Amino acid sequence: MAVIETVPNVVFKTRVRDESIGGPNPFRWQERTTQELFAGKRVVVFSLPGAFTPTCSTSHLPRYEELYKDFQALGVDSVICVSVNDAFVMFQWGKQQNAENVFLLPDGNGEFTRKMGMLVDKANLGFGMRSWRYSMVVNDGKIEKMFVEPGFDDNCPTDPFEVSDADTMLAYLKSA
Repeated sequence: MAVIETVPNVVFKTRVRDESIGGPNPFRWQERTTQELFAGKRVVVFSLPGAFTPTCSTSHLPRYEELYKDFQALGVDSVICVSVNDAFVMFQWGKQQNAENVFLLPDGNGEFTRKMGMLVDKANLGFGMRSWRYSMVVNDGKIEKMFVEPGFDDNCPTDPFEVSDADTMLAYLKSA
């Protein structure tokens, strides 16, 4: 696992609603860059193995969504959830989760996750390459603090969820 100081330069392929398109699928592709997402901002990022998976859906995303206003009160500009899933999956998961505050950022090719040093093989679960679970505070593109779950490894038989949770992040921000 590599330790890096700044978020990598990546272009994310996202889908955004565009009413000018009309029809039953009024969405268009929009590229979002790490520069656009992080420059001049303090951002909380958490990454997880996959949309619609148990821990991610019952605990990880919902608690960040629930504490969003607390993060804002501590000077956080946005909260971003990264997953190695495509834009369509992330959109449907966000709808199912009623995610209104956390920005669900698809890392469909795993490029951001790979450059972060967090890409792991989860072939043992039939997932292929996915993100290891972690969270971080990014301040103007620089990684201020990172919480990485223990046991980082390919085909890990467990999915630890001890330090990348929203409450650990909130405690850090309150103490910083």
